[in-house]
Amino acid sequence: MTSNYMKKFKRTYQDIITVENLLRAWEAFLCGKRKKRDVVLFQAKLMDNIFELQNELIQKTYQHRPYYSFNIADPKPRNIHKAAVRDRLLHHLLHQELYPFFHTKFIYDSYSCQLEKGTHKAMRRFAEMAGKVSKNGTRTCWVLKCDIRKFFANIDHAILKSILAHYVEDGDILWLLEKVIDSFHTEGKEGVGVPLGNLTSQLLVNVYMNEFDRFVKRALKVRCYIRFADDFVLLSDDRTYLKNLLPQVERFLNDCLNLQLHEHKVLIKTIGSGVDYLGWVHFHNHRVLRTATKRRMLKQIQKNPRSASIASYLGMLKHGNGFTLQSQIKKGLDAGSKPA
Repeated sequence: MTSNYMKKFKRTYQDIITVENLLRAWEAFLCGKRKKRDVVLFQAKLMDNIFELQNELIQKTYQHRPYYSFNIADPKPRNIHKAAVRDRLLHHLLHQELYPFFHTKFIYDSYSCQLEKGTHKAMRRFAEMAGKVSKNGTRTCWVLKCDIRKFFANIDHAILKSILAHYVEDGDILWLLEKVIDSFHTEGKEGVGVPLGNLTSQLLVNVYMNEFDRFVKRALKVRCYIRFADDFVLLSDDRTYLKNLLPQVERFLNDCLNLQLHEHKVLIKTIGSGVDYLGWVHFHNHRVLRTATKRRMLKQIQKNPRSASIASYLGMLKHGNGFTLQSQIKKGLDAGSKPA
């Protein structure tokens, strides 16, 4: 687990909970939400609300309010939990203060919910590693691909708090983090789970999985490893080597993080046969959009062929071998018809 000689987070609770910091967090929070009814109501008495929240933080009487839950299809069904505006403001404050510190602790090849560490960069890195292992396609490159079962729903609160305590010295900051962590639990599992949709959740799961990242890189000494949230891959020219790593990976996840691999989403394949990762199927010299992703995209365009989202779809297709699909979409739009 976490080493004792690491550099600690030195800022204090009093440094963090200033009105200036809360206002800065509010400006970040507002992006894309200015017309939301609950945001408009909060902004109508902004300074009163800011001072009230700060006073609760100073007096340590702050209590996180209940979540509002709803379901989305993204593309699979997901249950999202939305916090009250005041609590989401606090989440932004914590993220604003803690992310710059923790980001420096993450390994280079961890992606998702980090600045300039999105899907496209992860895919480019995957292609780079595959080319290196395969000697530019002249030898077999094996990929061990794993997925963690119900990742957000199975984050253990006690383990997460223990990890945070190794990094954060100020007891009041830890108290506040505990308030946020304990504000939610998976149904039927007290002390387990973080909510989908929280900005703090995005940071905390990366802090949690950083323990695993460090184990893979430092203890197992795996050279070619990429993690994107709960989806990770290990690459090698030796299938047996990867097969022998799997029990060690499972043991660490089970024993140290109380997580389990999804039994139906663990596989070892060659790049030559195509590896489905991050919505694309990757080969030696190219990648193609996953069939299910393509069908979902065309279905959305058929529902609203002149939607502004079409531009983002066309931009996404530029990151792989999607010329035919791009042409199909553009042709349909130029003709004023729906893509076939």
